[in-house]
Amino acid sequence: MTAQLEARPPVAPAPPRPTGRFSRLDTRFSPYLYIAPFFLIFAIFGAYPLAYTFWVSLHDWDLLGTDHPFIGAENYTRLLADTDFWHALVNTLGIFAISTVPQLLAALWLANLLNRGLRARTGWRMAVLVPNVTSTAAVAIVFGVLFGREFGMINWLLDLIGMDAIGWKSNRFASWVAISAMVDWRWTGYNALILLAAMQAIPRDLYEAAAIDGANRTRQFWSVTVPLLKPTIIFCTIIATIGGLQLFTEPRMFHSGTNPIRGGPLRESQTLTMYMFENAFAPHYNFGYGSAVAWLLFALIAIVAVVNVLILRRLGGGSGPDARKGSAR
Repeated sequence: MTAQLEARPPVAPAPPRPTGRFSRLDTRFSPYLYIAPFFLIFAIFGAYPLAYTFWVSLHDWDLLGTDHPFIGAENYTRLLADTDFWHALVNTLGIFAISTVPQLLAALWLANLLNRGLRARTGWRMAVLVPNVTSTAAVAIVFGVLFGREFGMINWLLDLIGMDAIGWKSNRFASWVAISAMVDWRWTGYNALILLAAMQAIPRDLYEAAAIDGANRTRQFWSVTVPLLKPTIIFCTIIATIGGLQLFTEPRMFHSGTNPIRGGPLRESQTLTMYMFENAFAPHYNFGYGSAVAWLLFALIAIVAVVNVLILRRLGGGSGPDARKGSAR
């Protein structure tokens, strides 16, 4: 035993800790220096525009004029009494609700399929991302043709089963459904890949323990996979909330006729971002009023995101070690 211990190579001594003043300053302040570029860029391109937009919202800011008098909260009081604003708010929340919930459920189901031992699974994983890299304008044009009233494929299929044609662009709720289908087709694969990455980080021994306890695949999915995916589901929900409430290109391109920024002749699918653009730029050029819309949209996104997180946390329950021990039972 003594000979074996003596035959082992000597362990290298630990390097001495820096004791100089410069070394101590480097150890203390270098982490702040490394993360400073992000906060600098955010301050220039994020915080400053946000603060400047709020300042503009307190003025009667005509883009075609040079005088911008301070009017305080008048833009906000006018906005809260504006029926077109509330109409656009209902449209935004309606499209968001119809698109986000099916999108996340379909992404969760698709990620679970891609997590299995499929043949050519790398190809399938790449394929689900194709809709996300496709041009939004091209997607909107194709879906606009599919949901056409006279010659659209969707109405043609409805006619085959004896249903009347639907005016997808003239009916308010129907336009919500059409735009939501466009959004779901484009973003479901993106969220599925994020959930898939989180699924692959779940230890396999948890599934083995659940199988020993008699849990089938469905039970393992709801008792093991979903609880451990709660942080990732919350992240996807927040991202979907931000994107869903800022929807602009899809409804704008869906109504590609005369004055598409109104979302149809009767504002059937005009969202808050479209309403903001209509007021801030052509045809009104009231930048102060449009900035007020932008700030109320910012507040709406924050409120809806917080509500979603609270609901998911309450529904998900615990996801710590204690929850993992009883998840398969």
